[in-house]
Amino acid sequence: MKVILSRKGFDSTNGGILSPIIDNRIMLSLPIPSKDKKKDNIKYEELTCAEVGLDKILLDLGYDLNKQPDCCHLDPDLVASRRKNPVKNWCPAFGQINQAAGYLRNCCVKEGDLFLFFGNFRHVVRNKAGAYQYVRKGKNNKDVYFGMPIQAIWGYMQVGKVVHKAEEIRKFYWHPHSCVERNRESNNTIYLATEKLTFAPEMPGCGTFDYDPKRVLTMEGKTKATWKYENAYNHDNLVKTKRKNSAKNGGGIYYAGIWQEIVLDDNSITESWAKKIVLICKK
Repeated sequence: MKVILSRKGFDSTNGGILSPIIDNRIMLSLPIPSKDKKKDNIKYEELTCAEVGLDKILLDLGYDLNKQPDCCHLDPDLVASRRKNPVKNWCPAFGQINQAAGYLRNCCVKEGDLFLFFGNFRHVVRNKAGAYQYVRKGKNNKDVYFGMPIQAIWGYMQVGKVVHKAEEIRKFYWHPHSCVERNRESNNTIYLATEKLTFAPEMPGCGTFDYDPKRVLTMEGKTKATWKYENAYNHDNLVKTKRKNSAKNGGGIYYAGIWQEIVLDDNSITESWAKKIVLICKK
């Protein structure tokens, strides 16, 4: 089982704010904004989390819907209840295209492999006026990451099917990679989830995680993109990539820049670490 670390959600280039951790539990990966309504026509106001519209959450956290795009690229699409209006025949799906899709294909990502989705987060609370706001550091001494910008794993998908053919991709009409513009590209790809995890059949084949400090990648006391050291995602356990650890004094692992996918080598080290991340008991 190969494991793919897949970066998704708001960052400094796309959206400009951090995705929220709500009530110290719900990890809401904010789907990145899109200016191209031919490709992405889902509005933030059409989406919800914990019975609150994403437009409300975004406005509270400083994303100006009057000046910035109000439509988004909802991908991966893992949560059926994310849309206020249900989609007929919906199923969870994740799309890739261009260089990222080519990289995944070259790495032979296939049925049974596991995507672990991560992104940029910070805890939020509601103030007396009912607005969400980011938590300041130091309000919770039990969790060193409480109030800190972090990168953390928020979701997963075990691949049940890889769809390459344009005519088949069109069947997933609700997904942004089914649009005409993306479907013209030869390597446009949609990944579908298994019904159940093969290594934990009591769990669905994809989903989102509750927040747990054990799923935080960021190294304590470092900026969010400097990760704790793990053999599973160290540079000598990566597939078909020249990425090197550029962390400076103090250790950890840092891969520079904004990137999308890294495939980890298919071995016992990778599999053991990934299972540990997925199977953390929910509190």
